[in-house]
Amino acid sequence: MSKSLFEFDIKDYWRNIDKNIFFGFLLLFFLGLFFSFSSTSSLAGERLNKAYYFFFSKHLFFTILALFIMFLFSAVESSLLKKLVVPISILLFALLILVPIIGVEVKGAKRWLDFKLFRLQPIELLKPFFILITARILTLNKLQDSQIKYFFSFLILLSVVILLIDQPDLGQSILLIGSWIATVFVSGVSLIYIFSFFVIFLTFIGGILFLMPNKFGYIINRLVTFLDPSKGDNFQSSKALDAIKQGGLKGQGMGEGVLKDNVPEAHTDYIIAIISEEYGSIISILIIAVFLYIAFKIIKICVVKSDEFLKLSLCGLASLLIFQMFIHVGVNTSLLPTTGMTLPFLSYGGSSLIGSSILAGLILNYTKLKLEADE
Repeated sequence: MSKSLFEFDIKDYWRNIDKNIFFGFLLLFFLGLFFSFSSTSSLAGERLNKAYYFFFSKHLFFTILALFIMFLFSAVESSLLKKLVVPISILLFALLILVPIIGVEVKGAKRWLDFKLFRLQPIELLKPFFILITARILTLNKLQDSQIKYFFSFLILLSVVILLIDQPDLGQSILLIGSWIATVFVSGVSLIYIFSFFVIFLTFIGGILFLMPNKFGYIINRLVTFLDPSKGDNFQSSKALDAIKQGGLKGQGMGEGVLKDNVPEAHTDYIIAIISEEYGSIISILIIAVFLYIAFKIIKICVVKSDEFLKLSLCGLASLLIFQMFIHVGVNTSLLPTTGMTLPFLSYGGSSLIGSSILAGLILNYTKLKLEADE
């Protein structure tokens, strides 16, 4: 009896899941595995004197874990998942609060918690749940006819951004602000409110830059360097852009790129430049097309969704996915200042992969087809 029930559950899951989005995420995960092998083998073996498959083995482990997490979040009942949003968000927010207290500092930034076996970057896991919390507040029945719901969601955004700026992590702050604006805009907020919140943020950021130049002066330096490369160190961005140019349309060939050996952390923050250098800009464009296709399918489903919470959640999650992809590509092509943003599913890093898997699982859960009998 239990076996037939299990089989029925699997069949029911497969019947309801959006297969286009599902296979899109799987493709990104496996492309991440392939490019991780290509971009980290020489780094581990020649520069760090480790086994050639050291980074790839870790990436493979986290990819398997991420796939399990994606299936878990996509399979759980939507009603149960809605109840778990608040406690999980509180737990992850508590971990984010612990970062400035007991976090480990790497290259001047304190963004990780050290759990001995692995390092966790809490914001990577919190990002998808921040979107769900925002959607939950904007759709509360008690606040349905009140504009104060936008203020409450803004306070949550502000508290997260303050913790991120303290790390400091300007890239994630910009990503969350952009995703929050997209979510509240879809909810029907007046543009006056968005403009007011934007002015408050600019005033806040300008204030901390003026009052604490020693800690946040690097932000001004990056902006100045971006506007005028001759006035600062733009080594990483210039090398990434050169690598993309050298790759051309067809690329230099697998393992023939030099960016991964010249730029620190290239396999995380500059993975699209490595791909362009070794495999050509055509492959990079196809990867971007996969992201855009997934976002298109999500938005297409949003149009026919009647549940306001699901609609806002999907729009916010799609914005989070696309904005992060565009920020990563923009930094790699020198269209944006350096932020240290990973590419979802493809960049090396356990926290990034797990965060991407949570995002994918939530999207798959909320885009499931519901049979008339179930409704």
